[in-house]
Amino acid sequence: MSSQPPPLIPRHIAIIMDGNGRWATRRSLPRAAGHREGVRAVRRTIEASIDHGVRWLTLFAFSSENWRRPVDEVTDLTFLLRHYLRSELKELAEAGVRLHVIGERDRFGPALDQELADAEARTAGNERLNLVIALSYGARAEIVAAARRIALEARAGALDPAALDEEGFTAHLATSGMPDPDLVIRTSGEQRLSNFLLWQAAYAELIFDDTLWPDFGPANLAAAIAEYARRDRRFGARPAPVAAR
Repeated sequence: MSSQPPPLIPRHIAIIMDGNGRWATRRSLPRAAGHREGVRAVRRTIEASIDHGVRWLTLFAFSSENWRRPVDEVTDLTFLLRHYLRSELKELAEAGVRLHVIGERDRFGPALDQELADAEARTAGNERLNLVIALSYGARAEIVAAARRIALEARAGALDPAALDEEGFTAHLATSGMPDPDLVIRTSGEQRLSNFLLWQAAYAELIFDDTLWPDFGPANLAAAIAEYARRDRRFGARPAPVAAR
């Protein structure tokens, strides 16, 4: 049995989960309620991704810019992350999900950083779905960090700058070893990437869904995949002309 999904199913879907706060505000609830409901949407989306045969799912859970939010909201988000790990890890592992975290995870403190490392280790052998969580992640910072590592290697004589190509640069990013996203979805109607996977999404198909993240579910994912299947991905090339008969 092939481990690759059918051609019309994106191998890697990345999602900017937006709209938790607005979902709560529209219901006169605290923002924390929106974040809690957003966790349920994460569960639904993981299950639906597995059902569709998606192999990689990257979720933008906490951006590097989110640290500017009020302290109590950051505290709520951190608590939810810890709670999610403790309550969902067993089910994720049993479902064949492999967890990987990218971003400046050490900013959450050594205790949570260790819990994330333990979760990655516990699920390392799973192959059904690669779940990547972007935490305290910013694409510009990621690119700068990669450039800094390359500069240090070049100064040490371990790398020839003249030989550096796109593949070599990609190997220094946090997503090294991962396929680029085929499809990037953003919820809540906003139409921007917000510093998410800027290098990796160069040729991704973009879909903007008006649904607020807590209301996102299997039907939304199915609709996005169906739209993706209708797209003609040329990666910057022109289609070959049809020969005249």
